[in-house]
Order: sequence, then structure tokens, then C-alpha cells
Amino acid sequence: MRFGVISTADIALKSFLPGVARTDHDVVAIASRDAERAAAVAADHGIPESYGSYAALLDADIEAVYNPLPNGLHAEWTTRAADAGLDVLCEKPLASDAAEARAVADHCADAGVTLMEAFMYRYHPRTERVRDLLAEMGDVVSAEATFGFPLYGAPEDVRLDPDLAGGSLMDVGCYPVHALRTYLGEPDAVTASTYDSRDCGVDTRLVGTFEYDDGVRATLRSWFDAPERQQYRIETTDGWIEVPDPAFNVPRDAPAELRYAVDGREVTESFDPVDQYAREVEHFADRVAAGETPATGGESAVANMRVIDALYEAAATGERVRP
Repeated sequence: MRFGVISTADIALKSFLPGVARTDHDVVAIASRDAERAAAVAADHGIPESYGSYAALLDADIEAVYNPLPNGLHAEWTTRAADAGLDVLCEKPLASDAAEARAVADHCADAGVTLMEAFMYRYHPRTERVRDLLAEMGDVVSAEATFGFPLYGAPEDVRLDPDLAGGSLMDVGCYPVHALRTYLGEPDAVTASTYDSRDCGVDTRLVGTFEYDDGVRATLRSWFDAPERQQYRIETTDGWIEVPDPAFNVPRDAPAELRYAVDGREVTESFDPVDQYAREVEHFADRVAAGETPATGGESAVANMRVIDALYEAAATGERVRP
């Protein structure tokens, strides 16, 4: 598959490009609003073509677009890529809210292109192992998931910009939301509280709760104001499963661990280093070739945004909200 990359964002250069390089696919074009910046990045990474506008890249000889733009621009450029007949791998979250995500997913479906949200952790073998273990264990009783880090960026950082759909929940909290949904299913209701420590118009801290009608409760946390932490734990009637830090952003050269207990027997499993961005790319390309929906396709993205919207509504109103 021939990819074009919209933007020279850090995640594209530090994670996506190295991931693609480990596959049989290629990045053949990259775009920036700064033509000189695009040309310099292309030269540094051996990319054949560069463009000084995102629109120009859509006319390049490519088959798919990787979209790592700021959150508030995901919808526009994903739909424009779809209009150009290009399949799209879009960074999370897919859109600014659930209504916009619904419109994007429908637009891509109508255009006949494959849409996938780039939750790379979902393609790490440890994630599948957790799903398998849960299928063998007793009923879930409770869970918790956390992803936070210290954002030392300048006030103009896009992650602090409400006009670009910034905030800790949108940037990293979407991972715990996705993980809890993946393992426990869709919550029946949510509660939440947020805090804006920078007075910037977005949440720099969030604590939320998923409620299920069978009594299960799950807690999620995200922040920009404390040391980095990313982990989750699930309690069941006969044991527990714990994914230690780093639970989501596992370095490509680092092993990963999973700990669990069943009926009092504790086990630690280790996973050899894998590039989860490479696995994400391979999954995307395989689903495009097969004409099948990716594991993190458009409907999954809409569902994730629906829960994120509910968390924000709950925080704003102080009420229990059904997504």
C-alpha cells in the first residue's frame, strides 16, 4: 500500500514512519503547510514526494492517507481524502464529537473507502491476550484505567486549544475509554469531573466512572498535570488482570508484561518487543485488501466519541448521563 501522510506531526515522524518501514508498505508522499518543512522531512526519511499543502497531497499517486492532524482537523481532512477515493487511517479521536464522528463514518461508507481509527494499542498481542483471559475468567466486578502525563508545552500547544478539540480526555483519556469499552462493553451511564488547571478552556484533568446496570463499576483518569502513568486493572469474581505501565504507548523495542491471578494462582506473562504501529498498519492494509471492517473502524470510533461526549456532559452538569 502506498501511503501519503498529511502533516509532519511528531507522531507521524517518530511512530508511524518507523512502523511502516517495518512492513511491506511504503510512505511515498508527505505534506505540510510549509513546503520547505515538508521537503526537509521527506529528504530526511527517504520519502519520494513532498507537498506544501494537504490538498495537493490528495492528488498524489497514493492509495491511502494517514491523518495525524490536530483533533479538530481530523474530520475535514478525512472526508476530503475519502472524496479523493483514498482509504484513511486517522489518529484518535476521529472527530471533535460523536455527531461529527457519525458524519465522517457515514461519509467514508458512502464513498466506499475504508476508515480506521488509529488506536495502536489494540493491535499489540497483549491486548488480545487480555481479551482471551477475560473470556476464560469469572464475571467482571470492577475495573480502572489511567493515562496521564505532564504536558510542558507552551500555551499555544494544540492539546490545550478548545478550538482544536484539545483536552486530556481527548488526547490520552480516550485510550482508557476505549480499553474499558473493549473489555467491559458499552457503559449504561457515566459520571465525571474535570479541572482546567491552565485556564485554557479544556480539561487538564479528568476522573470518570462507567456504570453498568449489573452493578459493575469502572474508573478512568487522564491528566496533563502529573508524572506519566498508563495502566489498567480488571477485577473478576475469581481473580484479576493487570496491565502495568506502559499500558498503551509501548516502545517498539521494549518487552511488555501482563499479570493476572485466577483462583489464587498468580501469573506473569512477558511479550517480546513488537512495533504496534507496524501491526496497526498491517491490519489496516489487510482489511482494505479484504474489503472488511477494521477492528477500530468507523462504528467503533463513533461509539468511543459517544462515551467521551457523555463524560463531558456529566462533568458539565454534575449529572449521571446515559451515552
